[in-house]
Amino acid sequence: MRRKSRRVMCGGLPIGDGAPVSIQSMTNTDTRDTEATLKQIRQLEEAGCQIVRISVPDREAAEAFHQIRKKTEIPLVADIHFDYRLAVEAIRAGADKVRINPGNIGGEDGVRAVTDAARKRRIPVRIGVNSGSIEKDILKKYGSPCAEGLVESALRNTKLVEKMGLEDIVLSVKSSDVVMNYRAYLLLAERTDYPLHIGVTESGTPSTGIIKSSVGLGALLLAGIGDTIRVSLTADPVREIPVAREILKNTGNFDGGIDFVSCPTCSRCRTDLTAIADEIAFRLGGIENEMLKKGMPKVKVAVMGCAVNGPGEASDADFGIACGDGKGVFFRNGHVEGTVDEADMADRIVSEVRRLTEKYAVCQKREEAERYRQEGEEE
Repeated sequence: MRRKSRRVMCGGLPIGDGAPVSIQSMTNTDTRDTEATLKQIRQLEEAGCQIVRISVPDREAAEAFHQIRKKTEIPLVADIHFDYRLAVEAIRAGADKVRINPGNIGGEDGVRAVTDAARKRRIPVRIGVNSGSIEKDILKKYGSPCAEGLVESALRNTKLVEKMGLEDIVLSVKSSDVVMNYRAYLLLAERTDYPLHIGVTESGTPSTGIIKSSVGLGALLLAGIGDTIRVSLTADPVREIPVAREILKNTGNFDGGIDFVSCPTCSRCRTDLTAIADEIAFRLGGIENEMLKKGMPKVKVAVMGCAVNGPGEASDADFGIACGDGKGVFFRNGHVEGTVDEADMADRIVSEVRRLTEKYAVCQKREEAERYRQEGEEE
């Protein structure tokens, strides 16, 4: 069961209060290079990102943020450190949310300037604390960064912002230590009902970062914690989006796209299942974005190495292949419909999924046409 939280709006996207968990990422271009930043934003959006965070380190970047805002409709978060004036400028430029750490934004006067601007524009502020930004007195109290210290810092800063009249707040308490990260969010979830942005910060390159993020974020989501999610990888941020989506799918927080399963193979397998599965997964990746744009429900595809793990074990798959020696059986919803040569397996699966996608689109158009016809008759 999802943790109950308040709702805030980031542009037109609801966060918290039972709204679907949204996927967030952050550009790594030089913000002052507006064209490069816009290009990456479009790539992120095409991949399925729903909120994009942009760093605003100086006044030139703040001016560029204003130009970027004019050329994209995706919700934008301005990431600010040290200079509250940049946060105020980004808010005036049209930021849908700002991310600050009140402890390093410029004292109470600076925090007040940011909260006043955010309240006037009716946008939320994310108070983001990580294990490297805990206040010195809290660090001294606990001896080193820890879950309790992260939470104490977040709640202290929340009270400061609340005192200044702002209640549209999102909280995060990230650590690169997965266990510390998990414990901090559990503690924070118990002590506040503000929506939570979750992530494992500085998780590393894809080879390790995907594992750390999957463990850390998956555990939180299965515990019902998390209203927005970011997978932080040392890589092109576009690579973060499919990972985040898979984490959401496999924790029951995403009802759409393609659920692709394949067996690990054993000595019974008589086909090159690895090559077949890789090709099918790659080709389905392009179709999945079409499905998501159309709002299609999830489609499950199974590629199995033999009859043992075929239609029986994968009977809930919409489409599947159970391989044999140079050929396999194609099954739909657990029912075998015929044999397929090994060379044609990928084509068969991909064509079936594409046909279903096209059929869904046609049905949508028919429903839309019928709705318009009925509305016309009513008028």
